[in-house]
Amino acid sequence: MNKKILVVDDEVNICELLKMELEFEGYEVVVCHDGLEALKAFETEEVDLILLDIMLPGMNGFEVCKKITAVSDVPVLMLTAKTDIVDKVLGLEFGADDYITKPFDMRELLARIKVLLRRSNIKNESEQKKYEEHILQNGDIEINVIGRTALVKGKEIHLTPKEFDLLELFMRSLGKVFTREDLVEMVWKDYEGVGASRTVDMHIQRIRKKIEDITNAKYIETVFGIGYKMRKY
Repeated sequence: MNKKILVVDDEVNICELLKMELEFEGYEVVVCHDGLEALKAFETEEVDLILLDIMLPGMNGFEVCKKITAVSDVPVLMLTAKTDIVDKVLGLEFGADDYITKPFDMRELLARIKVLLRRSNIKNESEQKKYEEHILQNGDIEINVIGRTALVKGKEIHLTPKEFDLLELFMRSLGKVFTREDLVEMVWKDYEGVGASRTVDMHIQRIRKKIEDITNAKYIETVFGIGYKMRKY
């Protein structure tokens, strides 16, 4: 899918030039000519980058930038006819990622756009990887191992600490059979005694009920004569 760029400038000829050049490079382009219109477009269009002029009717570029960056990580490249360092500093303080002064060289602008989009992609991939590292999912079950929360069909279920530890263990090893002794050693660690196996059974029963009351599906299966495993959905 082509990247979509929102161009915000009150000078029609500049917008037309940018639209032509950006579309030639393979980008989708949305054009706005004032600040309020830009905010509306941002809310309705899924854009990957914003080219934002400072001097705009309705609402200036600084305010537009501030409102957008408060709720989004979309890269913002400020366009300005001013060379005053104060304007450049203000733009960065309001959340802009970069700036370029008019008149600009189109090759430089395109290069800066590519850099910002590449940085954004890396950041998004990093965040996705970080998310995947602490989110485990199997069918309708999703657990957050950092927040220690569990969702079943999007509904949070309450688990005791040991119930959560058991569920996490099963979620990390789908299809693997655990004996009761395995579970005692891995979850309770220092707990021993004749009641250990019974304790495991009781915890498994409670987890099953909390899941099955919502899904009507049997996720944790009994392997007769051995122990338990979680079925992969």
